[in-house]
Amino acid sequence: MARSVSYLTGSQLLSLKRRPNIAIIDVRDDERSYDGHISGSLHYASDTFSDKISNLIQEVKGKDTLVFHCALSQVRGPTCARKFANHLEEIKDDAGIKNILILERGFNGWEASGRPVCRCTDVPCKGASASN
Repeated sequence: MARSVSYLTGSQLLSLKRRPNIAIIDVRDDERSYDGHISGSLHYASDTFSDKISNLIQEVKGKDTLVFHCALSQVRGPTCARKFANHLEEIKDDAGIKNILILERGFNGWEASGRPVCRCTDVPCKGASASN
């Protein structure tokens, strides 16, 4: 059965973000380094995403909800979310992941709504500071 991928709003993500079982996957490419990012998000650039899916599965062990986004969540975010869902289907292992979601309006919408943006350069981002 094909795994569904659905959208959530920035407000929904803000309330979910406090839960320990959620991972935010930022698939923007170079712009993450100068535009900032959602605190605590993992960076898996879309241009190398397919090669790193197995790394992502390892990194999100124990999480049951993944939220993908790019700048606007119109192409890269949805494409990577679908690739991830298809990969789980192919390997016949859901890795404990129940929900694969895409952030509506992406990072740009998140930031434009005045939501917290982290500008740290830590890899991975620890998500400690909300904004600079």
